[in-house]
Amino acid sequence: MKEAWNKFEVWLKSNFSAAYQDLNDPIKESEIAALEAITSIKLPEEFISFLKVHNGQSGDSGWIIGGSELLSSERIIEEWTVWNDLLQSGNFKGYEEDRSNGVKSDWWNPKWIPFTYDGGGNHLCIDLDPSENGTHGQVITMWHDDGEREVKAKSFGAWFSQYVQDVESGKYVYLDEAIVDIDDV
Repeated sequence: MKEAWNKFEVWLKSNFSAAYQDLNDPIKESEIAALEAITSIKLPEEFISFLKVHNGQSGDSGWIIGGSELLSSERIIEEWTVWNDLLQSGNFKGYEEDRSNGVKSDWWNPKWIPFTYDGGGNHLCIDLDPSENGTHGQVITMWHDDGEREVKAKSFGAWFSQYVQDVESGKYVYLDEAIVDIDDV
C-alpha cells in the first residue's frame, strides 16, 4: 500500500500540489477503533494500511479520486451514518435489485463502507457483505438514485493500485480543482 501511495504522492506533488498538502496525517489507533465500533465492522487490513499512510483528505482542496473526495475516517462515519439511518428508518424496505455481479440486492447495506463522496450522495464502497459469487472486500459503486452497483475491483488494494496506475498513465487528469477521468472532460 505504501508503494502505491508513494507513486500517487509524487504525481500529486507534480500535478496538484494543493491536494498533496490536503492529505491528512495517518489514522490513529483510536480512530480505527471508533470507525469499527460505530459500523460494527472489522475493516480489511489493506484498508487500514491505506489509512495508516493518509487518513483521507481534509477537503480544503479539490477532490482527488475521480472527481470525488477521499474520505477520512470521520467522514466515513458521517456518510455511513446517513445511509444507515435511512436504512433503519425503513426507507429501503421492499427494495431488491436483481444482480448477478456479486453484489447483494440491497439498496444500501450497512456492511458497505464508503470511502469516496462526490458531493451528490454517490460513493465508492468496500463491500464486506457480498453475495455468494462476490468477493469479501470488493470495491463497488453506490449511487444514491440508481440501484445499479458495479464491481470496480476484487479488493481495495487492487482498486487503489489500478487507480494510481491510471492517474500516472493519463487516464485521470487535474482539472478545475479535481482529478477527473479524461473521458469525462
